[in-house]
Amino acid sequence: MPTGATIEFAGLTKRFGRVTAVDDLTFTVRPGRVTGFLGPNGAGKTTTLRMLLGLERSSAGTATFDGVRYRRLRRPLEASSFHPGRSARDHLRVYAQAARVPARRVAAVLATVGLSDYADRRVGGYSIGMRQRLGLAFALLGDPGVLVLDEPINGLDPEGIRWIRQFLRRLAAEGRTVLVSSHLLSEVQRSVDEVVVISRGRLVYQGDVAGIGGGSARVVADSPTRQRLAQALGDARLAFEAGPDGFLVSGPGADAAAVGHAAFTAGVELSQLRTEAGGIEEAFIDLVGEGGL
Repeated sequence: MPTGATIEFAGLTKRFGRVTAVDDLTFTVRPGRVTGFLGPNGAGKTTTLRMLLGLERSSAGTATFDGVRYRRLRRPLEASSFHPGRSARDHLRVYAQAARVPARRVAAVLATVGLSDYADRRVGGYSIGMRQRLGLAFALLGDPGVLVLDEPINGLDPEGIRWIRQFLRRLAAEGRTVLVSSHLLSEVQRSVDEVVVISRGRLVYQGDVAGIGGGSARVVADSPTRQRLAQALGDARLAFEAGPDGFLVSGPGADAAAVGHAAFTAGVELSQLRTEAGGIEEAFIDLVGEGGL
């Protein structure tokens, strides 16, 4: 079973002239978990990953795998573009030979990503989802302990997204380190164990997925007599706002029991009373600002 490495960003900084794209970025990505790397367009995600993979020189700080820079790793593999006239099997055979990976790994990784039945089809005829799977097969050729993926679910249909989600979780469960860059926040909420959020090149949050929306749980309440419900909530000093499904009650003391009690005391019939967790998208906007999306 492959052993994942700890990815560590320490004071990582990148300046392009007077523009600071990444500013003193420090965080750690641990093995055995799927970590989402989030940020709006222009936040510095791509620049950060390019420095991690040795494609961009940092102005200050380091990005390492168990303390080792990328260029000193033993035979790292980077997924490249695919020749449309070459089959998936031939594509992987060429790179396996170049990387001195046993030829038997080709069939193994094709089976792992579900492409065995399409291995001899030309890549030019592949769908976006199949190309994404082929890219993952390429990354798995050397049975790596670390996978760094940039927007792996872009352009995928719901079935493809579900497959990627389950696949990444399986890799992490095997002890690998999985770092996934994405801007699809609703998908990240269900796909990763931990999130790292940056804005304008700076770290603004790192923690469990539950924590990014934590503290923003709210109660949804509705009544056939909304005006009377609004009066009851106001009398109980509960903060609320009108929403498409009724009133959204949040803030101190806002739980279903308190809302139900306020309605009961005022003799107001409720047609709906439920608690919902605050969404990751709302929390993301709070972290990076309204202009972040």
